[in-house]
Amino acid sequence: MISSNDFRSGTTIEIDGSVWRVVEFLHVKPGKGSAFVRTKLKNVQTGNVVERTFRAGETLPSATIEKRTMQHTYKEGDQFVFMDMETFEEATLTPAQMGDRAKYLKEGMEVNILFWNEQVLEVELPTSVILEITDTDPGVKGDTATGGTKPAIVETGAQVMVPLFISIGERIKVDTRDGSYLGRE
Repeated sequence: MISSNDFRSGTTIEIDGSVWRVVEFLHVKPGKGSAFVRTKLKNVQTGNVVERTFRAGETLPSATIEKRTMQHTYKEGDQFVFMDMETFEEATLTPAQMGDRAKYLKEGMEVNILFWNEQVLEVELPTSVILEITDTDPGVKGDTATGGTKPAIVETGAQVMVPLFISIGERIKVDTRDGSYLGRE
């Protein structure tokens, strides 16, 4: 159990059989009446965001989330297969469970998978990955880093905006949170 006074950003709680993560919280002590905690909660399974108010000191069940390091071994049809690095058990995830993160996933990449009651909640990729450019417009002499950007397709199929001087075959570093170009490798 966790008290509403102990809420912090990232705290996970259980409400009505679902896991919710505290995105924002504000402890309010009005001049009249009792204190309360105003929160913005995100459903970890569906991604829905709601605002909810709790009485100060109200207790809620804490969600026990297990984080396992797993390796993406292969893709079977549209399913992603991951192997636990300690027990060698496999977990299969659907494209819906992967979401946009699938655009930056390479075979052999180690990721953290969050489980709640043996059910997959989400996949955490490393903050940056190194990918090879497979298709882009050719660079022209005189293109510089500050000259602008162009679209490029990387080995996983994702499109990344890169500087004009980048060419096919180069390896670049990409931020997995927003898909932005971080630099050459």
